[in-house]
Amino acid sequence: MNYAEIKKCDVANGPGVRVSLFASGCTHHCKGCFNPETWDFGYGKPFTEATEDEIIKYMEPEYIKGLTLLGGEPLEHCNQQGLLPLLRKVKDIYPDKDIWCFTGYDFEKDIKGYMLNEWEETKEILSYIDVLVDGEFMEDKKDLTLVFKGSSNQRTILVKESLESGEIVYWKQEI
Repeated sequence: MNYAEIKKCDVANGPGVRVSLFASGCTHHCKGCFNPETWDFGYGKPFTEATEDEIIKYMEPEYIKGLTLLGGEPLEHCNQQGLLPLLRKVKDIYPDKDIWCFTGYDFEKDIKGYMLNEWEETKEILSYIDVLVDGEFMEDKKDLTLVFKGSSNQRTILVKESLESGEIVYWKQEI
């Protein structure tokens, strides 16, 4: 797996100050994507154990609320395989910090309907993700007033609660 960028102090991709990791590789190729260079799975730098350790160190300060995964597409199968060791470490070392993930995949159709049945990593990955912003970016539904998403078709989902209830449970912005 490769990654495009790590932001040590990101306030745009989830609540509070966060560490954000931009994975490389995406097959969605959404029109109007803000990061088209990350479509290439070979873009950026190799994601290594040293990269994981760097992220863990960046997350240490008390003011860091959590980790955000973006891309590219963090839920591409090869990226799930690459990210899983990092997520294990994050939840082990920082159990009170949350993990957000932005994906172009649809929670019901793609993740529950396919990935959970086909890829062994998906179930464990989902056990670590607190909030999932799902759905491809759609330029014709772009809305700059939305919080932590780019187009009105995208949803901000509480993962554990949704899996437990069998229905989508939405994250509500804290004021």
